[in-house]
Amino acid sequence: MLAVVCPGQGSQSPAMFAPWLELPGVPDQLARLSQAAEIDLVAHGTTSDADTIRDTAVAQPLLVAASLVAAAQLFGDRPAADVVDVTAGHSVGELAAASVAGVFDDAGAVALVSHRARAMAQAAAAAESGMAAVVGGDPAEVLAAIEAAGLWPANVNGGGQVVAAGAHDGLARLAEDPPARARVIPLQVAGAFHTPFMDSARDAFTPVATGWAATDPSVTLLSNADGASYATIAGDASPHGRGADVLARLAAQVVAPVRWDLCQETLLELGVTGLVELAPGGVLTGLARRTLKGVETVAIKTPDDLEAARDLVARHSGVRPEADA
Repeated sequence: MLAVVCPGQGSQSPAMFAPWLELPGVPDQLARLSQAAEIDLVAHGTTSDADTIRDTAVAQPLLVAASLVAAAQLFGDRPAADVVDVTAGHSVGELAAASVAGVFDDAGAVALVSHRARAMAQAAAAAESGMAAVVGGDPAEVLAAIEAAGLWPANVNGGGQVVAAGAHDGLARLAEDPPARARVIPLQVAGAFHTPFMDSARDAFTPVATGWAATDPSVTLLSNADGASYATIAGDASPHGRGADVLARLAAQVVAPVRWDLCQETLLELGVTGLVELAPGGVLTGLARRTLKGVETVAIKTPDDLEAARDLVARHSGVRPEADA
C-alpha cells in the first residue's frame, strides 16, 4: 500500500526550483501556478535568498507548488487515484495533499494557499511570536513543560518531537528550563502558527476557504486535526470524504495543532508499506524512519530522486507511473 505525503513550512531552501526547471513541462506549470499565486514562484524558487523565502506569504505557495511539480513528474498523465492509496500533508502540506487527492486542481490549491499565507503573515506581523522544536524527553513531561511556559504544542510530530509555539518570552523560559533529556531548538519561522496567535488569520481565511471550489477526494486523505481519514468523517456520504469537510478543516487548521503523530498512526493502521515524500522532501521521511517501522520511504528532494520514487511506487502500488513508462 502506497502513501504520498507533502512537507510543511520550513522545508524550503534557496534555488530549490532550479533543477526542476530543466524538466519538460515544469516551466509552463510554474508559470500557471505563479499566476494563480499572484507571486513569481520561479524567481522565488531560483534567485530569492533564504530570508525572502522564509516570509510566510512566499514560503507557503512555494512549498505547495514544489510538491505539485514533483507529483506531476512522478505520476505523469496518470491520475494520482490510479496509483496512490492514501495521502496526507503536514500543516500547509495538507493543501498539496488535498490536490493529490483530487479536491483541487494544482492552480486552485496554490491560489487557496496564497490566501492562507497572506492571512497568516498578517497575523504574525501583528504580535511577535515564534516556535521551537522540543526533541526527546518524556512525552507527558514535554507537554507539561510547554504548558507551564505559557506555550502551545503546535505540532505533535511523533518520533520524540513536539513543536512549541507562543510568545518569545515563553519560548525563552522553555529554553532556559527544558524538560529532562530534551533539547529545545528555535525554528526560523515568522510566528506561532497553529495557536491562538493565528485567530485573526483564521477569521480572514475561513470565508475564503469554505467558499472555495472543491470536489470530493478520490483518494484516502488524512486530516491533521486527528489523523482520521475524511471518509471516516463523512461516514457513508462519500467513499473518500466530502470536499466541504476538507475546506472546513483546512480553515480550522490555522489555529489547531498539527497531529502528525496521529496521521502516522493511521498510516500504520491502514497497512501502508511504502511512502513517498514529495518535494522538498526529507523532514517527513525522517520522522517516518523513526516511527513507521518496516515502511520503505523515499524523499524527493531533486529530480535525481524521481527514479527511486517511481521504483517504490511500482513495488508498493503495483502500478508504474507513466512518467517512467
